[in-house]
Amino acid sequence: MTLALSKRPGMTLFCYALCSRCHRTRLAVAEKNIAIDIVDVEDGDYPEDLLELNPYQMMPTLVDRELALYDSRLIVEYIDERFPHPPLMPIDPVARAKTRLMLYRIERDWYCATDAIERGSKGEGEEARRSIRDGLAVLAPMFSQAPYFMSSEFTMIDCYLAPLLWRLQHYDIKLPKTAQPVLSYAERLFARAT
Repeated sequence: MTLALSKRPGMTLFCYALCSRCHRTRLAVAEKNIAIDIVDVEDGDYPEDLLELNPYQMMPTLVDRELALYDSRLIVEYIDERFPHPPLMPIDPVARAKTRLMLYRIERDWYCATDAIERGSKGEGEEARRSIRDGLAVLAPMFSQAPYFMSSEFTMIDCYLAPLLWRLQHYDIKLPKTAQPVLSYAERLFARAT
């Protein structure tokens, strides 16, 4: 491929400014404290070269020399592997597997629900709000067991949860009083420098 984007020095991350999947990718980049060119793309206004690198026209898209990645999960994992310190995934294989399972659940249960809120019918949106609210309420005790979710260190799970929690008000999701540990956890995340 001889595209201009692949000739850029260093890494470039193309994102939508208000996309939660882009937000979690930016959090991983910030946590790693890496030099990266972040380009905000307006919906539908993709650079022509980017269209050739990313056949799905989805955001975020990472370009790192000859590599183009266009799924936020893949991008966050790639960043964590390419820049291993501080690690966003546990070293222990069992703990890594548990983390990956939780990431899968967050993506499937909550990120997909936010898609329904943003693009679905009114009924689908209400069901999605209930799903997120109830899911967070059920897991509320887990949010108070450690400074971060299931860990004393900031991890990839926190990168995934922060954008969702940041947008609860935007999605018109009101958590019950029993979910106070979730809100306390969110305050800890939002108080971080990254």
